[in-house]
Amino acid sequence: MRLATLLERVELARELQTPDLEINSVAYDSRKVSPGTLFVAMKGMKTDGNFYASQALDNGAVAVVSANPQPESFPVVWIQVLNDRAALARIGANFYQNPSKQLRLVGITGTNGKTSTAFLIDFILRGAGIRTGLISTIEYRGPAGSIPADRTTPESLDLQALFGRFLEQGCRYVVMEVSSHALALERVHACQFRTAVFTNLTPDHLDFHHTLGNYFTAKRQLFVGTGSEPPRKAIINVDDPRGRILAGDCLDRCLTYSVRAPADFQLLDHSLSSSGMELQLQTPLGFLSVSSKLIGRPNLMNILAAIATTHDLGLDLDRIKKGVQLCPPVPGRFQTIDCGQPFRLVVDYAHTEDALEKLLLAARDLSPRRILLLFGCGGDRDRFKRPVMGAVAERLSDFTVLTSDNPRSEDPLKILEEIQRGFSSKPSRYRVEPDRRLAIQQILKSGEPGDLVILAGKGHETYQILADGAIHFDDREVAEQVLNNLGYKG
Repeated sequence: MRLATLLERVELARELQTPDLEINSVAYDSRKVSPGTLFVAMKGMKTDGNFYASQALDNGAVAVVSANPQPESFPVVWIQVLNDRAALARIGANFYQNPSKQLRLVGITGTNGKTSTAFLIDFILRGAGIRTGLISTIEYRGPAGSIPADRTTPESLDLQALFGRFLEQGCRYVVMEVSSHALALERVHACQFRTAVFTNLTPDHLDFHHTLGNYFTAKRQLFVGTGSEPPRKAIINVDDPRGRILAGDCLDRCLTYSVRAPADFQLLDHSLSSSGMELQLQTPLGFLSVSSKLIGRPNLMNILAAIATTHDLGLDLDRIKKGVQLCPPVPGRFQTIDCGQPFRLVVDYAHTEDALEKLLLAARDLSPRRILLLFGCGGDRDRFKRPVMGAVAERLSDFTVLTSDNPRSEDPLKILEEIQRGFSSKPSRYRVEPDRRLAIQQILKSGEPGDLVILAGKGHETYQILADGAIHFDDREVAEQVLNNLGYKG
């Protein structure tokens, strides 16, 4: 592809007489540069691609894109841009011939519920015979198979390549989680979304965004346009105050959903049990009664969002109803582990105070004898939420084992000390065990008939990030091993 074609709609810092270069590939990692590559020297969170421009040159780069001025005597074409991240996204879209314009992109953003909502929408569409791509915290999946997700939303160049592969596999729709990091860091710049879904907004990632206002501003970008036209339709939870703000932004292109207030898709009644739920709701096409295998009150909102979205995408209520009824539990989201033990065991990804509170309230709906909770907090992330989560645990569980999550570079004991500050005068209500495997052993040995044991925080994750790197660790695997060792074989 010609360099001039790749630079279409890229905002340059200075005019460039673009040489007539042929570009074979695009890379933002100098180790992936080969002869004929356009190298985008992007400033990252921990390093700066400009430090590696010479290495890219040695590997065969024929041009460099950067927000920095050209270094003196740099021997190949240097293209200075206003925004290196937006430039990478636009160049990636141009290189893969703008695949998002040939797909119907459904983007889901919010603090909690993104993954479950994405899985529901994807499952309903596939049940209707539609080929889809799925980009989620858990996996990137298309008709040709899936790979584990490296991050919730891939880097822009990788995302465009993924869109291209989905097109080759015959996909018509792509359902994707869109994280606040992805929006703030321009990973979805130049993507044309057909539909944007808002689940909710509660404090999270404030180590990155600093304020809740900044966090919301990042989320809002999905609804007003990410370097392309705004989405044709917005599907918005108006029980959330910021959802109501977004609904005002999208007045003429909005469908709303709610469990409490008047909305286009409004929950009228429901019943919850240990095997799922029954919902009755009002829709623009009339009354709908639907059952689901998903467990827990938070899934009421996720189901409403999925029904509203697939309705807007043109599916009739019968197909939507069938998809909701058949959708299996989402990995690591109120996922039950049953090895024949006399108590219920659930693994869940809840890792914010709001998600933990909703998880524990959903557990209370099942009327257990006791709720036994295990959780920790991630290192190098949102220290403010640690004591708040401790307070939630003390208020809503009967006993808590505090342990390590992904401590990263922090001292696990220091993290646990900060969580303990949220507990009041009841030290008998919790125990501290920094070794997560031992902590899981302890809490499962404590389980008695009628109890509900919850392993929270890591959900689907198959790793634990320690100071010296990541190790394999899956709460579900460890729990099954412990239960097997206790004599429960399922």
